[in-house]
Amino acid sequence: MSNRLKIGLFGFGVVGQGLHDIIKGQDLNLEIIKIAIKNPDKKRSLEAGLFTTNHDELLNNPEINTIVELIDDADAAFQIVRRALISGKHVVSANKKMIASHLSELVELQEKYGASLLYEGAVCGSIPIIRNLEEYYDNELLHGISGIFNGSSNYILSKIFNENLDYHIALKQAQDLGFAETNPILDVGGYDPKFKLAIATAHAYGLFINPDKILNVGIQNLSENDINYAREKNFKIKLVPTARKISTKQIITYVLPKFVKSDDFLFNVENEYNGVTVQAAFADKQFFFGKGAGGHPTGAAVLSDIAALRYGYKYEYKKYHQQNGLSHTDNVNIEIYLRYEHEYTVEKLKIQNIVERFTRNDYKYVIGSVSLKDLLANKELLQEKNIFIAHTGRYNYTEQQIKAVAEEEAALHS
Repeated sequence: MSNRLKIGLFGFGVVGQGLHDIIKGQDLNLEIIKIAIKNPDKKRSLEAGLFTTNHDELLNNPEINTIVELIDDADAAFQIVRRALISGKHVVSANKKMIASHLSELVELQEKYGASLLYEGAVCGSIPIIRNLEEYYDNELLHGISGIFNGSSNYILSKIFNENLDYHIALKQAQDLGFAETNPILDVGGYDPKFKLAIATAHAYGLFINPDKILNVGIQNLSENDINYAREKNFKIKLVPTARKISTKQIITYVLPKFVKSDDFLFNVENEYNGVTVQAAFADKQFFFGKGAGGHPTGAAVLSDIAALRYGYKYEYKKYHQQNGLSHTDNVNIEIYLRYEHEYTVEKLKIQNIVERFTRNDYKYVIGSVSLKDLLANKELLQEKNIFIAHTGRYNYTEQQIKAVAEEEAALHS
């Protein structure tokens, strides 16, 4: 028999309203007691008595046993979630930045106070990837996890490649549809998928990685020349976060635009849809597909977590507690396409093993090998408008390099 949940809801924006739409009229053994909002003057679709601007009315209410946190402010969200867990209230959140930035502390709070924090809606909208990594792949050896984690940027790229829309027109459409924010840099700059990748990596490999240690390069500098290059090669460009095992003990992570071939699952993931590829040792390659943006898809994932709480479900963080000896490294090379203006860019990034180069007055590019460490060290340079990079899908590291990285890591921790 399920436990009755009495919910305090923080936030009544796109996802909050989407969640309410889904649960309205259903007999789910739950009840929303109070909704905390920021703007008391905004016209609401529900009775005024349900709303408050006072967080304490939810957090200090002994009747409320579950907090659902759906606000944008990551710092405020952390304070809400932290107080809720300490008071023994269960929490459901969709705030990927907050979770990625504080996951280690949040796990400790859950263990100390016996409450549960679930966050399926924080990663890839309606796709149940966290629950699958936590349960289905709990004893699997994963070679890699990658995909399209951001519906806003994918919508923009789909419109560019399928309908020949200008980047700025496609972005405006995404904003009008509620897929992208007024300031879209979190989406198109690759920050949103970076936070999601950090969370997914925690469940896939048991590594809690500081998001600042993960390279993220977005699509905001995409030019007509880059688009034409991809089309000539029969590629599409997708923004792809990747966590990849490069040896028995080492993981690399990054978010980069990628040239995707027609035989790749991601090639046909369009508009606001997300797609996740999991490469496992025994289950082999599996693909998850679903809507990644919008109130109802994310609201459905949030409701799935709420429903799981009725039966006492918790993440067990099995791989994290196994202490499997895995480490995160950026001391490895990948092959990239680099469009640039000044020659010093190629030199500063230390591009090696150049296999292709093109130069004319208005367009220069090289394809060659670069270290993730050098890309991270020059992240500000990569934001300049005359620079665009994309992963070709090929890797350049050798067994000798991996061995050297392992020895370096061992020396650091000895």
